[in-house]
Amino acid sequence: MCRITAADKEAAVARFLQEFPRAPQAGRDHPALRGCDDIAWADFPGCPAGVAALLRGLLDPAAASEAERVLCTVLMDGVFQMGPAMPAALPFLLRLAADPVVPVRAGLVEVLLVVAELSHPVDGGSEQAIRALGSDRDHPERALCRAVFAEHADLVRGLLDDRTLPDGFAPDERASLLTVAAL
Repeated sequence: MCRITAADKEAAVARFLQEFPRAPQAGRDHPALRGCDDIAWADFPGCPAGVAALLRGLLDPAAASEAERVLCTVLMDGVFQMGPAMPAALPFLLRLAADPVVPVRAGLVEVLLVVAELSHPVDGGSEQAIRALGSDRDHPERALCRAVFAEHADLVRGLLDDRTLPDGFAPDERASLLTVAAL
């Protein structure tokens, strides 16, 4: 299975910061990012310290698209596997996605849909599901993300009711978000 190494993540953040040196200053006072600098991102296994800079980069129109791409790389450990820092980043992603002025808002909604889908419990009786996704015991980030979605259910509800999002939500996407947010 394709794994993203800690070194790959560090290198991706370094390239982003070199290409967009002003991006970490963007959104420094944005209320959606309050507290992101207080998290010791590098304490999460395989997570680089630059997550706060990437989150702020989502608010820089010139850097937002690349910040989103690198942030996804950093917060994922593989194609179908969230990294251990995802639950800590999720409140910021939810708040940013709820803000209509965020340059990559539609992209963040897509990220949230992927996180919601990956947060569902894996059927312990399905050997195929466990082989593909791992057991819930080995992936506590699933339950932690569900708890974050539930804690921020008001933001999830707001996104689901938001008619300004360009594509809206397909019925299965809506159901997935409602389930993980315990709505």
